[in-house]
Amino acid sequence: MGIINIVKNTKELYPKYITIVKVGSFYYCYGRDCYIMAYLLRYKINILKDNIYSCAFPNNAINKVMATLENNKINYLVLDRRNNYDLEEKSDNRNINKYDEIYEIAKKYISTKMRVEKINQYLMGNLKDKELIDKIEKVINERRKIQSN
Repeated sequence: MGIINIVKNTKELYPKYITIVKVGSFYYCYGRDCYIMAYLLRYKINILKDNIYSCAFPNNAINKVMATLENNKINYLVLDRRNNYDLEEKSDNRNINKYDEIYEIAKKYISTKMRVEKINQYLMGNLKDKELIDKIEKVINERRKIQSN
């Protein structure tokens, strides 16, 4: 069974847990969990085929990741692919789990960040369009004047 199917099955049993899967010298998260990881730890979200989101971090970051999730009261599971996806670690905050709350905040933040990145990519591809850049600068400068008053 593929890693995505394992994560889907695990999420059916533990929907309010971040599922972290150890694969070789990296750990991976998929789907909604990526928003939380990217928001709290500034990890990059990658889009795989079939529009599945993923993010990864090296083995040496796992203690930092677990501490951050525990400090934010977010439940998590760590599975090890090498050992047939056995449960390696589990943190359960019971009724104070903030998975949904942090997810909603992270989703808004990451969605806005992705929009800004798309705008930046567009601008970088249109550096010769002086009129467009002038208009954008004008809007930004007007906003600065309003905010400084």
